[in-house]
Amino acid sequence: MAMSLKLLALVVFTPFLGVFLAVVIYRFVPVTDTVFMRRMAQKNNVEVRQQWVPLSQISASLPLAVVSSEDNLFTKHNGFSWTAIERAYNESKKGKRTRGGSTISQQTAKNVFLANAPSYVRKAVEVPITAMIELVWGKERIMEVYLNIVEFGPGVHGAEAASQTYFHHPAKNLSSAEAALMAAVMPSPVRFKLSAPSPYVRRRQAQIQSLMRKIGKVDYHRSDK
Repeated sequence: MAMSLKLLALVVFTPFLGVFLAVVIYRFVPVTDTVFMRRMAQKNNVEVRQQWVPLSQISASLPLAVVSSEDNLFTKHNGFSWTAIERAYNESKKGKRTRGGSTISQQTAKNVFLANAPSYVRKAVEVPITAMIELVWGKERIMEVYLNIVEFGPGVHGAEAASQTYFHHPAKNLSSAEAALMAAVMPSPVRFKLSAPSPYVRRRQAQIQSLMRKIGKVDYHRSDK
């Protein structure tokens, strides 16, 4: 019986130990290749374009835009926005279309570590991995990784590759309007095109810019834990 419990513990905790070690490594090492990137490139039959840059080399307008668009409680929560989860649940009960309750932290955890996992496995382990990156990386590193791996178009991942591809200048020179446009296409970067924004995307861009002005800036050290 004791041996069975030890074996069970080994089976359960060994994968998490491996993930935790990867989390520690990625705290310091650039994330330049993920299953998520390769899977999306294969799906769209394109090559991956990505160039890692530190957060200091990305215009402050882009983090502000994605926080305004996707997760305005990013600097307050511990990885999970129960308000957003509750809102998404209530909207789904009413039959309304919803973008879900995932935070930037959860999306980062999923895209770095879980993109190739079956959905039932992903949901089960996304919570502890999100908690790990919140603890080990902190908000600035989570944002840095997120903005370097997120998809902005077929095969185009990360702020630098997207800025060079669509605006022909480095990510550090992105304007607030360009950052808002990038955030506007992020929910579906293949359907919504940075190269040819639809009227809907332009309306969404204007909404995001308005929210950006209200929020002002992303303070990574702010927290209401």
